[in-house]
Amino acid sequence: MAPCSIANNKLSAGVVIVRFIEQRPHYLLLRVYRYWDFPKGLVEPGEDPLQAAIREVREETGLTDLHFRWGPVFKQTPPYSRGKVARYYLAEAARGKVYLPVNPELGKPEHHEFRWLAYEQARPLLVKRLQAVLDWAHGIVTGNVVR
Repeated sequence: MAPCSIANNKLSAGVVIVRFIEQRPHYLLLRVYRYWDFPKGLVEPGEDPLQAAIREVREETGLTDLHFRWGPVFKQTPPYSRGKVARYYLAEAARGKVYLPVNPELGKPEHHEFRWLAYEQARPLLVKRLQAVLDWAHGIVTGNVVR
């Protein structure tokens, strides 16, 4: 994949992480203040977006064992917040303990909380553009892809 370059927009890359709990897909959400999101962050100049997404997951959650069982598929948001675009990949993390590492630049974790949530619990916590990302991911995971 080519390094990030989305016209005049800044590209963030992240991962919608799924874990099957009691045979049901649960999605990892991170909260900062009242805002819930998936792990993501800015793609650095010259960095491959998928590699940036994997790095961000490690930095924000401590998870390193991601399985991209559906391939390198992704969904991108429309521009928001001063032209930023977020690209989300989809991966399974069957194991590994989530924790919120300290960000060396901030001196504290970037997020206040994490939760593994079923689709029905996760969706109402997300803003509309992220609901569309969750809908996309859940469709792939459950085999009910809506076109």
